[in-house]
Amino acid sequence: MSALIIFSLLVVLMLTGMPVSIALGLTVMSFFFFLSDVPMASVGLKLFEGLNSFPIMAIPFFILAGNFLTNGGAAKRMIRFAATMVGHMYGGLGLAGVLACALFAAISGSSVATVVAIGSIILPAMVEAGYPKRFSAGVITTSGALGILFPPSINLVIFSIATNGMNATGPDGNPVSTASVGDLFIAGVIPGVVLAVLLGVTTWYRARKYDYPRMPRETWGARWKAFLDAFWGLALVIIIIGGIYSGIFTPTEAAAIAAVYAFVISVFVYKDLKIRDVPKILRNAAAMSAMLLYIITNAVLFSFLLTSEQIPQAMASWMAAQGFGVVVFLFLVNVILLVAGNFMDPSAIVLIMAPILYPVAVKLGVNPIHMGILMAVNMEVGMCHPPVGLNLYVASGITKMGITELTVAVWPWLLTMIGFLLLVTYWPPLSLWLPHLLMH
Repeated sequence: MSALIIFSLLVVLMLTGMPVSIALGLTVMSFFFFLSDVPMASVGLKLFEGLNSFPIMAIPFFILAGNFLTNGGAAKRMIRFAATMVGHMYGGLGLAGVLACALFAAISGSSVATVVAIGSIILPAMVEAGYPKRFSAGVITTSGALGILFPPSINLVIFSIATNGMNATGPDGNPVSTASVGDLFIAGVIPGVVLAVLLGVTTWYRARKYDYPRMPRETWGARWKAFLDAFWGLALVIIIIGGIYSGIFTPTEAAAIAAVYAFVISVFVYKDLKIRDVPKILRNAAAMSAMLLYIITNAVLFSFLLTSEQIPQAMASWMAAQGFGVVVFLFLVNVILLVAGNFMDPSAIVLIMAPILYPVAVKLGVNPIHMGILMAVNMEVGMCHPPVGLNLYVASGITKMGITELTVAVWPWLLTMIGFLLLVTYWPPLSLWLPHLLMH
């Protein structure tokens, strides 16, 4: 009954058009005030605890690094490098877009930043080269979602924060430790590469089928020159992942280093960003960080409410009583997350759903790292389908296409992503092989 009241109240508040973060906070306050014996003073304490977390500091730093890179010339150099490598193939510029999105995703950690940075440059170039607008928009809208999966994914940081400290137990009744940010980052590498390849194959197949333009084959000398030009941006991938796994710094420290490094290469190496533009970038990053941190704070409160009412444990017991196995549970998780993607943005979905689904998943024997990657892939799909697919709105602003037309444009790639989601869901080694290799 508690669960029914909580979720009914949350849905009603969200249907009024209230922002998700405020709806979460108001749901918690209303329930505790009218229907619970939990003292209201504990709510204030939980609000403070929600932000008093070292891993949370990674989020504003990664957002700042992404903003510097988006405005600082790294994107156009990556596109140039990608075009020299794959431009001569069918759909060459489209393939260059997929590759550039994968490279930029691996240094920005943000899906929206990837679509803005790569899309604003390569979409006009593709249309000018003779590609249909729909094809061009479909490639970049879906490839931009790679930012959610590739490290340093902000979404994976949020999953780690949302599940941190939860008292989850495995099938044998023993406590299971939550997935660290570092483990999630390394687990996202192989699925990210596989999805990039699948999106590239879809792009190549459609370009070959409709005989879209190809670019002249570049010499190895031109490729080497383009690589050297893009090197300073690409090096950030090595710095972040290498630094975390060599033990030189934590993911949070890596985020701070990434922000400083992105500032230095944008202003002093590439010189595409002027010092006078820095305050504006700082303001934009601060505004985006404040929005996310506000959602996180209220989501921590919501998680506290669920835990105090024993809702995740009740769900786990109910599923066990119904005889649901891992296969059925993971299918239901995908359905729930894809439906939620129609109404909410990825950060809010992870923050609300992870504390509910995570204990049930662990009780059924799902690895915490696998669960994190599974949720990230669901968020990728959600970024690209209507009515709230954020990438659709960003791409719409760049291409001046309507959401309906863009929805039709992304279908071939969206179907590829859904197929990939099933692969990630039911073949855990895709997510777990690399972390297990590095742990042992």
